[in-house]
Amino acid sequence: MSNKIKIFNVVGTRPNFIKIAPLIQEMDRYPELISHFLIHTGQHYDKQMSREIFGDLAIPTPDIHLGIRSDSSNEGIVRIMMACEKLLIDKRPDLVLVVGDVNSTLAAALAAAKFNIPIAHVEAGLRSFNWAMPEELNRIITDRFSQFLFTTEKQANNNLFREGIARERIFFVGNVMVDALTRHYKKSKKSDILRRLKISKENFALLTFHRSENVDQEERLLEFAEIVDVIQKKIKVVFPIHPRTEKQIKKFNLQKKFRKMKNVILTEPLGYLDFLCLEGGARVVLTDSGGIQEETTVLNIPCLTLRNETERPITVSQGTNTIVGLDKAKISRAFKKISVNRQEKIKMPELWDGKTAQRIIKILLNNKDKFFS
Repeated sequence: MSNKIKIFNVVGTRPNFIKIAPLIQEMDRYPELISHFLIHTGQHYDKQMSREIFGDLAIPTPDIHLGIRSDSSNEGIVRIMMACEKLLIDKRPDLVLVVGDVNSTLAAALAAAKFNIPIAHVEAGLRSFNWAMPEELNRIITDRFSQFLFTTEKQANNNLFREGIARERIFFVGNVMVDALTRHYKKSKKSDILRRLKISKENFALLTFHRSENVDQEERLLEFAEIVDVIQKKIKVVFPIHPRTEKQIKKFNLQKKFRKMKNVILTEPLGYLDFLCLEGGARVVLTDSGGIQEETTVLNIPCLTLRNETERPITVSQGTNTIVGLDKAKISRAFKKISVNRQEKIKMPELWDGKTAQRIIKILLNNKDKFFS
């Protein structure tokens, strides 16, 4: 019997890639104790959203690429789960490690649970309490089946306690996204993305918008277009457009609305370093992304979240984040406040220190006996 822990790291989307990078780099420090395999489901297959980001993050090409592409959430989950099942039967890892809350996370966790393979969930316990979000269901089910629940903030622990998760399965370790940002931010400053887009630091707003509950409804997308129009009359807006958002804009024939906005710079999805450079140089970031709420807190950049809630409350209570939804009045008030006042330096959330991956791998190694029965 090998004395190494065989770990399957399963990823599928851009946020997964960012979070897995520090963990892989930490696992590489223990070649005598850990053998690990990177499994890419193919959920994100756009060049910038997938392949190029591996180079930006200095992580190896996936050991296995499942190549599963699907616009249907249910179909995608089933296909990823079936592919993972075959892989688990063939390779039989000691642990399946998943990150975040995407469909690939849920599918891999369900497949592992079926074969009684331990699951580690990085970024466990986050709750929006909005059941219209597919990610909320993914989070809750993944947490229910996981043996190691690694949390980013104390509120996540409290959520898990209320749901009856045993305390010995919950580990408050901090945020691996911060590890990645800390490692790569200096390098991102060398990006020439500002020059390419012909913009200058602090003279633009950075915008992202992609969640299905926002872009899959024509009414919501129209509201969003109106908000972008208001903002771009005050400041130049850089909008790297997500493939899903672009598809829906075309579906609802809204291309002309965005083309008429002369102060909006539409770009294709950007690599990690280019995007990080833009985040660090923006006057304000508007987003419906969870991870970007965290990144802007670390970078001390004002963030307006285009949702009615957040599963990352620490970014509001202790960070730079303001929840505004698609409410024009709230957005205008928040934007005016940002324009008048400089962002005060915040105190970093507890354990957001760039050492989260170290803590996670140490916990797994300290529990090595649980993987061999």
